[in-house]
Amino acid sequence: MPETVESVFASVVARNPGEPEFHQAVREVLESIGPALARHPEYARARIIERICEPERQIIFRVPWEDDSGRIQVNRGFRVEFNSALGPFKGGLRFHPSVYLGIVKFLGFEQIFKNALTGLPIGAGKGGADFDPKGRSDREVMRFCQSFMTELYRHIGAQTDVPAGDIGVGGREIGYLFGQYKRITNRYESGVLTGKGLAYGGAQTRTEATGYGAVFFAEEMLKQAGDSLDGKRVVVSGSGNVAIYAIEKVHQLGGTVIACSDSAGYLLDEKGIDLEVLREVKERRRGPLADYVREVPHAVTVADRTVWEVPCELAVPCATQNEIGGAEAAQLVAGGCRAVVEGANMPTTPEAVRILGRAGVRFAPGKAANAGGVAVSALEMQQNASREAWTFAESEQRLRETMRDIHARCWATAEEYGLPGDYVAGANINGFRRVAEAMLAHGLI
Repeated sequence: MPETVESVFASVVARNPGEPEFHQAVREVLESIGPALARHPEYARARIIERICEPERQIIFRVPWEDDSGRIQVNRGFRVEFNSALGPFKGGLRFHPSVYLGIVKFLGFEQIFKNALTGLPIGAGKGGADFDPKGRSDREVMRFCQSFMTELYRHIGAQTDVPAGDIGVGGREIGYLFGQYKRITNRYESGVLTGKGLAYGGAQTRTEATGYGAVFFAEEMLKQAGDSLDGKRVVVSGSGNVAIYAIEKVHQLGGTVIACSDSAGYLLDEKGIDLEVLREVKERRRGPLADYVREVPHAVTVADRTVWEVPCELAVPCATQNEIGGAEAAQLVAGGCRAVVEGANMPTTPEAVRILGRAGVRFAPGKAANAGGVAVSALEMQQNASREAWTFAESEQRLRETMRDIHARCWATAEEYGLPGDYVAGANINGFRRVAEAMLAHGLI
């Protein structure tokens, strides 16, 4: 990083101690936007970097709720409204025990550039709670969501901040959150949350969007290299929403996903993951991957090992941050991997990115490759505002076009700044430049 940018980063670390994920996300962006800063000295004069690294608003609140045994539980809720230069704050809610302010800030910071890359009028925010819905009854989840929204409702709105789902927040949780918002405000504002059920304002393909979008980006990246998904061996981490729909789209486009994972280890099915069995195990039963093997005896599960040891040509990490470190990147290279496309947020460490780059493995960062979810969320907002409902085919086509456009922006921006094929630089510079121009236009806010 240039010395001036290094000093900004040092200030970010000093002002936000004990938040390594946020520091990592900031550093990754600052290391790649030097060419844009050199071309646009007005960004430095207006202190755009300092302003973009500081959230507009950070909200932390108590979430008390009663479990099924009558005991009072207390969790902590968060909403970081990071940047509204391009539109209302937009980003998901994550319910997971690992959630703390640093995680929410890292996710919100990434969201700035991801949302900008879509070309849609949406700002960036993120939120969640250190609540674990796993193993909780529907009624416990409902009581938690109602308590969470009882505080959050005063900070959100269709023109202010529009949350969606993330890890631990799916259609069930969004339904409970929306019901409580409607009850408190006495208003049916369908545009206040996205990821809703189709019966009450949800968008077709929103459930599939992040997984589908990552694969559409992979398709474009391979096409740029004169290749395709046809016949490719693919490994996906995770077995939740993003992973399941990434697997579905890979299979539709001619590839074969042979492995996926959960917190206990990974599943290997050399004939290709049977998606219906996986859905039954994970979406309906909410069970472990070991249950898959009972239905598909030729498959095997491997406990306490990384899925990245399985040889593949395409890797799609869809689980969580920093799941691919240096050792895992070396395993991917040794296993013949040609491309890594991030379906999760920042799943690849800086060391791993360097190892992949030195080996000639194409790498697509999450802020570009997994932007399909927020893109369809923005389209859901558009449908809610106009009281329209698009078909699945129409929504999927718009998603595909959006991912194609994001790929084109990343590729063209990297070439424009003399960094051909560098998707990280292309994504960061393009997103940063769009937000910076809006901030300059708005004046000192």
